[in-house]
Amino acid sequence: MSSENLTTQIDACRKCSLWKDAKHAVLGEGPANARLMLVGQNPGKEEDRTGRPFVGRTGKFLNHVLSEHGLEREGIFITSVVKHCTPRNRKPKPDEVEACMPYLVDQVSIVKPSAILLMGTIAWQTPREKGITYIETYHPSAAMRFPKIRKKFLEDIKALQKLV
Repeated sequence: MSSENLTTQIDACRKCSLWKDAKHAVLGEGPANARLMLVGQNPGKEEDRTGRPFVGRTGKFLNHVLSEHGLEREGIFITSVVKHCTPRNRKPKPDEVEACMPYLVDQVSIVKPSAILLMGTIAWQTPREKGITYIETYHPSAAMRFPKIRKKFLEDIKALQKLV
């Protein structure tokens, strides 16, 4: 499948009801041949407004952490499991995850990263492919708020840095 076909499919997706209240599907962004992929759970309000992943407060925090570790966002493919925002930014429901997960699997097949950082418990559900290193960590929004979680998140970013 090509990235253009996948984009068309996601934009037209009606597999769950999230599209009804969304302004944009948030597919993800980054180089189609990125060595590193970051996966979150779902777009928030700012992401829905812009159609881009991790651009709100959490995205600014993530960009800062990546930059501090010599990882530039422009070289990373960033996406989420669920492609439309959820009401009040709640955690995606199982049927919403199930509806969107095939799109993420297709994105991984297209990009073929060598490492994927799975951020948060929803992202941890991502099916694993051989030949890719997966690191499960906390979601950056939790790392922003809780010092113990931030410490573990930063350790995982350091581990990721060594892989790429």
